[in-house]
Formats: sequence, structure tokens, C-alpha cells
Amino acid sequence: MTRRLLLIAGVAAMGCSLHAQTAGNERFVGVWRGQMETLPAVTLNITDEGGGLSGAVLFYLIKRSSTMSEPTTATPGIPEPLFHPRVDGQSLVFEVSHRRAHPPGTLSDPPAHFRLKLIEQDKAELVNESESTGPGVVLTREH
Repeated sequence: MTRRLLLIAGVAAMGCSLHAQTAGNERFVGVWRGQMETLPAVTLNITDEGGGLSGAVLFYLIKRSSTMSEPTTATPGIPEPLFHPRVDGQSLVFEVSHRRAHPPGTLSDPPAHFRLKLIEQDKAELVNESESTGPGVVLTREH
């Protein structure tokens, strides 16, 4: 009887722990978009299906004109899945494959590490922690 009671208490504690972990996930769930120079720069789609966060990120290649007569353009790349997403306080940290970023030079690159830091409820900064230069991109969550 005592073992069964301990087992039930343990399962209940695990359920509460899982609920506590997933309760903060909704802060990150949604479609987040960032721009540079009024052009799309990144789209981040985060879902919370089955209690765990998952998603994909789409980066845009921004080409600046060498002359003033041509406009700056943004071309979407290939969506990449998020690897190992986890909540770390007010941030979501994850990895993204860098292999297809700029082939053939990146085919053997390790994953890039990112942090999505909440600024407000629907505003966050995406920082590439694999690069030590430049500021992050401010993203806004769509509703």
C-alpha cells in the first residue's frame, strides 16, 4: 500500500512538473517575424504540440544594391527545423543547422546556437550566439 501511494505521489509530482514546464511555453508559441530595412529578415514558427516546443526558422538573404538605382531585395532561404529548443528563464534557446546556409562552404559547419529573448509579451530579440558580432533582430509575434 505504501509503495502504491509513493508511486501515485511520484506520478502526480511528475505531472505537476510537466505542467510547470509547459505552462511557460505559451510565451514563445506563435509566428514571429523580424525585418531589416523594412524587408523580411527572419520568420520563426514555434509550436507546443504534445507538451514540447518545436518549430522552424526561415532566414531571408538580403541583397543590397551596389548602385542607388537598384532596390535592396530579400529572398527567402530554406526553412530549417529547431533542434533542442528549451526555455531558459525569459529566453528560448535552440540550435539550427548551418549546413545549407551558404553551400558549399558551410556543408560541414556545426549547428548555430540561437537565443530568443523576450522583451515584451509579443516582442523578442533573436540573437545568434554562434556569432559574436552585431546586434540581434527584433521579432514581433503575429496574432
